[in-house]
Order: sequence, then C-alpha cells, then structure tokens
Amino acid sequence: MQAKKNIEILRVTHLRGPNIWTYRPVIEAWVDIGELEDHPSNTIPGFYDRLVAMLPGLIEHECSPGVRGGFLQRLQEGTWAAHILEHVTLELQNLAGMRTGFGKARSTSHRGIYKVAFRTRQEQVGRAALVAGRDLLMAAINDTEFDLSKVVEELHEMVDDLCLGPSTAHIVDAATGRRIPSIRLTEGNLVQLGYGAAQRRIWTAETDQTSAIAEEIASDKDLTKSLLQSCGVPVPEGELVRSAEAAWEAAQEVGVPVVLKPYDGNHGRGVSLDLRTQADVEAAYHLAHRKGGGSSVIVEKYIAGNEHRLLVVGKKVVAAASGETLWVTGDGVSNIDQLADAQINTDPRRGTGEKFPLNIVIPSNTGEIILELERANLKPESVPAKDQKVLIQRNGNVAFDVTDKVHPSIARAAALAARVVGLDIAGVDMVLEDITKPLQSQLGAVIEVNASPGLLAHIKPADGPGQPVGKAIVEHLFPQEVSGRIPVVGITGSQNTGRIARLVAWLVHISGKHVGLACSEGLYLDGRQIDGADCANWEAGQRILINRSVQAAVFESPSHTILGEGLPYDKCDVAVVTDVSWHEGLKHFDILDAEQSYKVARTQVDVVLPSGTAVLNAADLQAVEMADLCDGKVIFYGVDPGQDALTKHIAAGERAVYLQDEAIVLMQGATTVAHLPLANLKPAKASRPEMVMAAVAAAWALNIPVELIGAGLRTFESSPRKTPY
Repeated sequence: MQAKKNIEILRVTHLRGPNIWTYRPVIEAWVDIGELEDHPSNTIPGFYDRLVAMLPGLIEHECSPGVRGGFLQRLQEGTWAAHILEHVTLELQNLAGMRTGFGKARSTSHRGIYKVAFRTRQEQVGRAALVAGRDLLMAAINDTEFDLSKVVEELHEMVDDLCLGPSTAHIVDAATGRRIPSIRLTEGNLVQLGYGAAQRRIWTAETDQTSAIAEEIASDKDLTKSLLQSCGVPVPEGELVRSAEAAWEAAQEVGVPVVLKPYDGNHGRGVSLDLRTQADVEAAYHLAHRKGGGSSVIVEKYIAGNEHRLLVVGKKVVAAASGETLWVTGDGVSNIDQLADAQINTDPRRGTGEKFPLNIVIPSNTGEIILELERANLKPESVPAKDQKVLIQRNGNVAFDVTDKVHPSIARAAALAARVVGLDIAGVDMVLEDITKPLQSQLGAVIEVNASPGLLAHIKPADGPGQPVGKAIVEHLFPQEVSGRIPVVGITGSQNTGRIARLVAWLVHISGKHVGLACSEGLYLDGRQIDGADCANWEAGQRILINRSVQAAVFESPSHTILGEGLPYDKCDVAVVTDVSWHEGLKHFDILDAEQSYKVARTQVDVVLPSGTAVLNAADLQAVEMADLCDGKVIFYGVDPGQDALTKHIAAGERAVYLQDEAIVLMQGATTVAHLPLANLKPAKASRPEMVMAAVAAAWALNIPVELIGAGLRTFESSPRKTPY
C-alpha cells in the first residue's frame, strides 16, 4: 500500500473546562491522515493483528457498539486512522497508570483532516501520549519496529512526576463524587475544593483547618507525650537524651527493654525496639541521632505488641492498619540480602513510590535492619543456616487493614490524642496487644501522633479492603448540606453579552454579595476593575474562582472561549443564551454555519446544575430548542409577549420575562410578579430592553428580590468609570 508515511499532527489544544466534546478537560488534536483516508483499517493487510498484539488492552474499549470488544469490532469492519489514534492514545495513558476513557474523532470540512478529542488528566502526559500514539499507529500500519515498553516507561515517569499523587487524587475523586469542583493550584498536591468563598484547600492529608501550632506540637514528640499524659491518654514512660551514655542511663531508669527513636523523625526511621543491653542502646542512639538529623533522642519503655496506625479525621477514627514483623528463612546458600530479595521483595505489593503499600527491603542499606542483625551477631552478607529464621524488621509494614476490628475504647483514645494535639487529620500510632480488646485490659499506649499522615496504607492496604478515607476527609471539610459552590452565572451569545454580564454582576452586588466578574469589558472584583482588557477567557475565570472573598461569580463565555479553552467552571447556577449566531472568526475552529454554532452555544446550557436555571431568548428558535437540554428550570425572555415559546411556557406555570406597556413584566404562570417601568431606566438601558430583560431574568433566577432588581436597574451606569459594573 502506498500510503503517506506519517500522520501529521496539525494543531493541539488543551480544553481545560467543559467544551463541545464533554464536561471534562480534553485535548483536541487536528490531524491530517493523508492517503490513509482511502485506506480504512480493514484494507491494510495484517494491521489488525499487529495492533492488537501491541495493545491487547484495546479489547476493553467499548466504542460505539457499547460492549467489550466494540472497538475491535470497528477495526475489523473498517475505520479510519484518526479514530484509531484516539483509542491508541487513550490506551497508552491507561498503560502509563493514568486511567482515561472518553474520546471522539470527527471529520472536518477538509478531506483527510480530523479533529481527535480525548480525555486526559494532565496536559503534558496527554500531549506525549498523542505523539507516541501516532508513532505506534504508523509502526502497526507499516509493519515496523516500535519499543512499546520504553514509551510506556517514559509516560509512566511523566505520570509520577506531573500528576496528583494517589492520596490526593483519592480525595479529589471523592469530592468529584459529591459534585464538589476542584482546582489544582500548583504542580504539586495543593488542591482547592469548591469555589470562591465556599472553597477549602488540601495538601494531601493536610487541610486549611490543620493548625500550624498543632503540627509543631506533633513534631515535638516529647511535648506531645507530655500533653497526652496530662489528658489521660496512655503513653510509654521515657525521657529525652543527648548522648549515648545518657541513653543507657535513661534505659536503666525506665527499665529495659526500651525503644529509641529520633526526637524529630517520622515514618519509623531510626526507631529501634526491644533493646536490653548497653551496647544495643548505645548503637541505637547513634542510629536515631543520625536519622533524626542530629536532633535529640527519645528513650521509652518498650511495650510488647503490634504497631498500629489509626487515621483520625475530625473527631473519629475512619481507618486502622496493623503492622507485622518481617523474617527470612535461611537456605544455607543465600546471604540475608539475597534472602530478602527472594522471600520479601518478590511480593507484588512491594515497590518504590507511593502507589505501593509496602516498601522494598534492602538489609545492607537500612540502618535499623543492620542494627537488628548485629544484635543476633549477623550482617547483611551473613549466610544463615538452612531453616534458620532471622528477624529483619520489628516495626513498620503498617499496611494491613483492621478498621472493622477496632475496639471502641481504642478508637476513643486515638481520637482524643488527635484532639489534644489539635490536628483535624492525624495518624495516631499505637502499640497494642490486641486491637479488638478494651484498651484498659491490655498494655497499650500511644507512641506518636503524626500530622500529614500517609493515606495509602488505608486506601490500598497490603491486605484487607481499602477504606474510603477520601470520602471521610471530604465529609469533614464539606458536611452533607454544604456543596462547596457559590452562585455562578455564565453568559454566551453575541447580543451585548459583556454589558449583560456587568449588569447581572451589579444586580448581584447590590443584593449583598461580594461579586467577581470576568467579561469582555474587563475583570472586576467587588467594584474594583482589576484588568481593563478583554477577560472573557479561562485564565481570568480561574482568577475569580480561586479568590476566597468572592461569594458569587459572573462570566461571559463567547464561542471562541468555549472552542479554544473550555468554560472556566464545571457547572453553573444560571446560563444565559442571548442567541445562536455564526461569525467569520469561527472558521478557525471549522465551525461553518449556525447549525454548528448551536453545538457550541449549547455547552453553556449543558452545564446548568439540576437546581439551576437556563435563561433563553424566546425570539431565537435555536436558543429555544436548548430548553430541552437543561437539567434545571428555564426562564424565557422576549420583547413580544405573544411569542409562541413565551405563551406555552407561561401556560405551563413556568417563569417568563417580556415587554408590555413600556414595562418589563415578570410572570410566574398566570401570576404577575413585577412590573419594572422602562421610564425609570436611563435612556441607554431603555433603548436596549432585550439586554435588560436577560439580566433581570438571570437575577430573578438567583432569587434576588424584585425590589432590589428594580433598584439595581435604576442605579446601574453603562460606563465602568461611573459604576463598578
């Protein structure tokens, strides 16, 4: 087959908000498939078998048939390269550990050129997957070599470096499940949940409620223990020391066996257990001193039992995990490092990075293990006798779910410990003989209270069910009656939409709310123009939504913003569509007529919340058609009260705004709610009644009292120099 040797990627756009394709961010790529336009998949010898051999996971892609294997069915029937590229790109992202599923491919008005849209959770990863997908597809078409494992490894590294960590992503997914929006504020794990004044912030397991003082207390283990002890929480006896000699003296005072750990440490680093001799205590001191960065060392009474981590969110324990000791068994041939590799590290639950619940164990590279081995007169290079059991680790490995086994008295003690320290989210480490029995019936104690606790052991434990800790954190931040949302108004069309946006913002402002406005006439925050340039764009919208003082937000979203960036918000309370029109500038997006423009404008209505309202121009037949797409209510507005859409809507008992007897009339079914005389308006506004009616309907949809709406119309100035809006 004499096909073009390469699929050319012409244009790549990241649509960061709701768009004409879907509600979620996508990458839209324009691709030229060249001569492949004449060669669908079923005409290329051997292509199907080569592609499926490279990407067997494609069998899970349902595609348009809607069943497992649906895409493979399309391949066999014959489909085009752009469609195949969509699925290959999605599958590469899945293989890299970034699960995605949505994609579409559509032809343009130019032969052989397609728009390919696919869901991505991170722009750079999505772009790289697109290029790699093109290369893989051409290799399958031309029967040439392609190093898939290398590509997937590179993409996987990008996912690890650029995407949210699994713990943060778990919380964000839980928020999404509650329909709480999220905004990633940095390239790291700082995320805003909710909008404006209703927002909360998380940084993995820290929240904007996490006290800096509480974190300092938690990092001071001696102070933590003193506070816990004073409040009746059982803690092991111990003291702070600054030399190996003092450590042994303290051990004799509290009574061996003892535990040594860094004063300023975490994650079990530098912790040695069950120490009974002076040599062991002094060696453990040097280890703890080194792992703690030269800080002091704590000597505590050793309490027999298993280590447990209880996760406290708010005022209750939401998850618990237990640890286990690690042993290897000698074979008479292998040294301890080799035995650890063969008997411990082969566990698929072990690995490096946050996605693995258990860590790789390398005895020769772990001071705590070396010290433990020395106590048994062994070294990492020692070869134990056949069947000889060797203790590798006493602490750590806290990744075995025991949430359903926690005795209420133990849960109460853990929750009290978190409250005493002052943490809203805490990892409370306890040593317990049996987590199912009352605390007072056993030798149990709180040994640490940790700020910013790791969540992975509870989300993806080494054994047992994962716990919905993300849901618990979201419920802690947003009780069930709290949505995390502020009123959002979105306006699209071509009829004075910038001025309508300013008028709506003014009406909301005088109702007593701090308002953010992003429109073609500038960026405004509570009466102050921040930017006088055209701000009807995604970036300006985000500036509004991350502002903690904003209690309501108004956005103008013209067609080119929807097509080139996506909406800056996920959902809105009110969507205003003034008209559906086409203009020359839309040719850049291959939107060539009013019918295609309809698909753009409907995006604004598609994102109306079920509790929200679409405000539609009854004089525009395409705008009227959008009423059936709205998940919420509809208010029609129009100059002529006899318009068909208005009369039917009113007859159905719904709301409408129209012009009659030189007044703007608000109707709810057969009830006249208000008359707003045009004579009370300034001439500039009175001459553009449709603009005013659209704004009035939006304000009414937000339940602003009609008296305030009337006052707002009388006081609004068109010039931003005279009035904030």
